[in-house]
Amino acid sequence: MKHLVGIDVGTGSARAGVFDEAGILQGSAVQAIAIWKGDGNRVEQSSDDIWSAVCQAVRGAVEASGVDPSSVAGIGFDATCSLVLLAEGGAPLPIRENRNIIVWMDHRATEQAARINALGHPVLDYVGGVISPEMETPKLLWLKENAPDIYDAAWQFMDLTDFLTWKASGDLARSVCTVTCKWTYLAHEGRWDAGYFEKIGLSDLSRDDFFRIGSRVVPAGTALGHGLTAEAADRLGLPEGTPVGAGLIDAHAGGLGTVGTAGDPTRDLAYVFGTSSCTMTTTAAPSFVPGVWGPYHSAMVPGMWLNEGGQSAAGAAVDQLIDHHPYAPDAHRLAKAAGQSLPGWLADRVGGRDVTTLVDGVHVVPEVLGNRAPHADPHRRATVMGLGMDRGPDSLLALYLATLCGLGYGLRQIIAAQAAAGAKVDRIAISGGAGRHPLVRQILADTTGKPVVAPETDEPVLLGSAMLGALACGLRKDAGDAMRGMSRAGVITHPDAAAIQRHDERFAVFEALQALAARATA
Repeated sequence: MKHLVGIDVGTGSARAGVFDEAGILQGSAVQAIAIWKGDGNRVEQSSDDIWSAVCQAVRGAVEASGVDPSSVAGIGFDATCSLVLLAEGGAPLPIRENRNIIVWMDHRATEQAARINALGHPVLDYVGGVISPEMETPKLLWLKENAPDIYDAAWQFMDLTDFLTWKASGDLARSVCTVTCKWTYLAHEGRWDAGYFEKIGLSDLSRDDFFRIGSRVVPAGTALGHGLTAEAADRLGLPEGTPVGAGLIDAHAGGLGTVGTAGDPTRDLAYVFGTSSCTMTTTAAPSFVPGVWGPYHSAMVPGMWLNEGGQSAAGAAVDQLIDHHPYAPDAHRLAKAAGQSLPGWLADRVGGRDVTTLVDGVHVVPEVLGNRAPHADPHRRATVMGLGMDRGPDSLLALYLATLCGLGYGLRQIIAAQAAAGAKVDRIAISGGAGRHPLVRQILADTTGKPVVAPETDEPVLLGSAMLGALACGLRKDAGDAMRGMSRAGVITHPDAAAIQRHDERFAVFEALQALAARATA
């Protein structure tokens, strides 16, 4: 029996899982990673810290699985779409102290993104018409304008996923997923657009065949270099030469691990619910949806098109909003004593009670970090209506549930916008830690009117990365084969007809509040 290792680097941790050839998880491990937050929505990390965490997580997962490391046939990586700065030879190039990563959720480049959007270059047609400060070219423009010495000294600018595969294999090839979704690479034409970089003020990046951002772009799962280098193999505790597959963005790995269970990846919208939320919709032909990123060619399922939406803060929005409540400190202590997260503890308190009754009069637009889709407005902020003088647990529970409902209504807007452009879906295939609780899945089903499919595995994102290892070593011939052979549907949560009607009324209030907030921040 051969085994596969999937590695997922999220915003707060690095995780690794060992899977067998059928996609059954044998063991996993997690290692925290450091994150620094500053004024102006600045968020930074260290590539040394992340690589160290990855190595510890892989060793821990192999140990937990009990498998012989020599049985590992392939390894795959996914990560957040964060920007890594490397000096000549690959040493970290810090922005300050040891921090050489501008994290995906860093919005320091909001003004640069607005200027790029004002230029209206045709490249923007393939990011939903509006580029986001979460993407890499606005961040690079910010660096050039505000830290020119660092910008000029950079040997490579890399997406975090591509950094990890380079660190493992020594191969500088970029994944078509990362550069298409976050760097404006035109995968359907197999090229960078030099005119775009010239127009926005980054013409130097087109020199030497775009060497600093990726001269060679390959499909996800492509075997890189000669497999694990001796140094990487020693750090990871795996055999030298183990095949390494070109990676995916973390949400896209979750999509790969979930959308194949229906047999037709176009039926399911992949919804990754974690710190942020990401939606991935697969289509046979390109769908241009205003305010929804894409269409991207071969960014998740090779040969097919992808639209990507979601919200910049989802689990993070829940944490941010409920922590403002006066009962939150007491609730945190009670949740910790029960061995639970605060959101999980609150979800358990609902029991069999009706959610719309518990949230009666409380409405939340949870856009604490702007609206990623379908309004593509990073300036929007959260709105809470209906809180009274109650300082106890029931009031906190109502705030929590109303925030979940607000996230569901935002998802409903994305589904509707895509359907209007011809990208319709039948179901929601969920992954991510925040979506594991049955209550959360029921709220999403009721607020959107779509069945929510949970995968059989508890780790669909890791499974998606393990599939990349299977492609790299030849255990699976293509992504379709990997999805059919390694992923399976678990519980399906169906919407409740009576709840849908009650949520329709709340959705009307949500859109009214959202519109008012948009005018207030315009």
